Amino acid sequence: MTYQMALAALSDPTRRQVFERVLAAPQPVGLIAAGLPVSRPAVSQHLRVLKEAGLVDERRRGTRRLYVANPQALGELRAAIEAMWREALAGMAARIDEEMER
Repeated sequence: MTYQMALAALSDPTRRQVFERVLAAPQPVGLIAAGLPVSRPAVSQHLRVLKEAGLVDERRRGTRRLYVANPQALGELRAAIEAMWREALAGMAARIDEEMER
């Protein structure tokens, strides 16, 4: 999983809602879709995109498929965002130092 794929997958607001529901607990597509403003087949398509991005895994329990967040992918995404944040803060600190030296 690359963080670009994960960010692209999460850029859609409905897909983020689907992902947040999976984060809360492993669930079948029917429960994930309940209350969302899209159809169950649309939720299945969002889950497919999240799976391709590595953010969600599918587990079978009998005849049911449960969707669960991939903790490794979440850790990689978090690390990438933290690295971007550190870089932004370092750049800001350097700019402040330059201004203070003038």
